[in-house]
Amino acid sequence: MSADPVRLLYIDDDPALRRLVQRRLGTLGFEITLAADGHEGLATAQSEEFDVIAVDHHMPGMDGLQTLERLLALPSCPPVVYVTGADDGRLAAAALRAGAEDYVVKTIGEDFIELLRSAFSQSLERVRLRRAKEQAERDLIASNERLAALLREVNHRVANNLQMTMSFINMQASVLPEGEARNALLASQQRIGAIAHVNRHLYATGNVESVALDEYLANLARDLTETWTSPHAPRNVVARTEPMELQTDKAVTLGIIICELVANACKYAYGADCAGEVRIILSTGAAGHVRLTVEDDGAGFGENAETKGTGLGQRLVKAMARGLGASICAQSANPGFRVSLEFDPG
Repeated sequence: MSADPVRLLYIDDDPALRRLVQRRLGTLGFEITLAADGHEGLATAQSEEFDVIAVDHHMPGMDGLQTLERLLALPSCPPVVYVTGADDGRLAAAALRAGAEDYVVKTIGEDFIELLRSAFSQSLERVRLRRAKEQAERDLIASNERLAALLREVNHRVANNLQMTMSFINMQASVLPEGEARNALLASQQRIGAIAHVNRHLYATGNVESVALDEYLANLARDLTETWTSPHAPRNVVARTEPMELQTDKAVTLGIIICELVANACKYAYGADCAGEVRIILSTGAAGHVRLTVEDDGAGFGENAETKGTGLGQRLVKAMARGLGASICAQSANPGFRVSLEFDPG
């Protein structure tokens, strides 16, 4: 037992047994308060604090089960050990179902005292472990909430920084005439935008492991439409996506690939003063693979064609596709140009 005495309330209508319990357990580190029936025991438990309570079954006026029920209704009731003179399994089961921590069958002599002491010790240890587990769970929840708040703050700051960077690039691009330099800045802006969209998803949902692609690509398509639309050459970027989720790092990679392919289509598929549509199509392919297609209705430019431009976009797409383990297929038609890639989302 611990150095501090265990405060015990023993409720029993047998005066001889009460005296025996007080005398024997008093030498074993217990501080004992006695009650002669359920009413007295309940009143005592309401007015004082105890570490453990023992309740006899057969008592006049209010039996042990009734007393147990009313004790357990008290705020912060300590563990209750049920005591019965009959070795009745049904009675013991009823007491345990009602909320007793343990039960002891009365016997003659020292065996009963040892059984009581053991039941009290085990009950207190179980309660201690249970409370420690509950406290650990509360501490874990609080820790997770603090980490979630920190993650939200980090995501918020990253999102602000990405948005500010995109704004600076847009300001720089707006003062440049139409041409490769301006297009290069806009392409860089959209690469950052692909990352920013994932970051906004993390900030909004708190899910750092995966991204809902239908929502992500719908937002990305809207931004791409705004970026590549000009008064003389309106562009409409449309996302057609099956509901699916993808790991966060793969979603970023996929977003950058889409930005490059859409940028290439918006710049080269249609004339400088023509409207045009670019479609982003994401579906489930064979063997559960993800299939991405970016297509337009432009003029196309030859069989097995590669994308036009400086070549940076091509190299970036190929490098990102290798990171996904994806194969790339470019097909030209008249009209239209289509680039497809397929990869394992696992």
